[in-house]
Amino acid sequence: MLGLYFDGELRLRDDLPIPEPAPGEALIKVLAAGICNTDLEIVKGYMEFRGVLGHEFVGVVESSEVEELVGTRVVGEINCSCGCCRQCLENRPHHCEERTTLGISGRDGAFAEYLTLPVENLHVLPDYIPQYSAIFIEPLAACLRVLEQVHITPYTRVAVLGAGKLGQLMAQVMRLTGCELLVVGKFPSKLKILDRMGIRTVMADEVDDSLHDVVIECSGKPEGFDLARRMVNPAGTIVQKSTYVNKIVMDISKLVVDEVTIVGSRCGSFEPAIRTLMRGLVDVQPLIDRRFPLENGVQAFEYAARDDVLKVVLDMGTSPAEGLHGPGELEEEPVI
Repeated sequence: MLGLYFDGELRLRDDLPIPEPAPGEALIKVLAAGICNTDLEIVKGYMEFRGVLGHEFVGVVESSEVEELVGTRVVGEINCSCGCCRQCLENRPHHCEERTTLGISGRDGAFAEYLTLPVENLHVLPDYIPQYSAIFIEPLAACLRVLEQVHITPYTRVAVLGAGKLGQLMAQVMRLTGCELLVVGKFPSKLKILDRMGIRTVMADEVDDSLHDVVIECSGKPEGFDLARRMVNPAGTIVQKSTYVNKIVMDISKLVVDEVTIVGSRCGSFEPAIRTLMRGLVDVQPLIDRRFPLENGVQAFEYAARDDVLKVVLDMGTSPAEGLHGPGELEEEPVI
């Protein structure tokens, strides 16, 4: 099969074997997949991963021991757990001691024509969720996870740092709480998307001295943590969503004196994300920047690495001759 393979160098390969599903797993034909910041960090050395990248996807089940799944459109949770370690037995499968993670750690991912996942990880996609909206379910679930970790009310002052792919989704999720919300970004074109939604924004170089109860770091840049530290109230909370290849230096003593809580936040459950999309509570279509065929995957990565770019989609059903598609040029399936 065709796939994007990383072994220290990102390259397109046409000789990858179609994966064989293990017992309890399904073989999935990938329809489309999204490139996220984690993928971009992996090609810089994050997680020391080798294999097929990609974890935000929508596909069709091609084979499964569960016959009723065959032929259905699905999305899949990316952490594959053992079910018997201490973390699994204490209902923390996302932190399984033996886990593999789709396209990130120990398991080939979605930037290929096929992938495998345990059946228990799959969620059948309702017909009325369009294909290109479905690739946002994984990052949307990660945003909704914050609401499980931190208590946010209409009186909470929340700042989201970064107006990129994750920051845009996070801002829309935070807006649902009615909190006093501010989004900090570096690119006017990205902030304008949020401005049109009525979300208050500010350029990073224009941030004033006002402090916030909760600061959510989604910038994807190590300097984002420094800004979060400057913007958080004493006894406030920094929610760290970004992962970095490089280490950061922090003043632990100042964190202690100010009693700042740092919450690491990673993956979330898919069901709340699917419901949120079904109810139209977030709008993901403005976040799709370009769509590339898989054959142009290396070019897609180069484009996605630009700071001014939002979501880049790899489309497994697009021929190379069709080229790439700009914002507003995507023809979505009709909503039924």
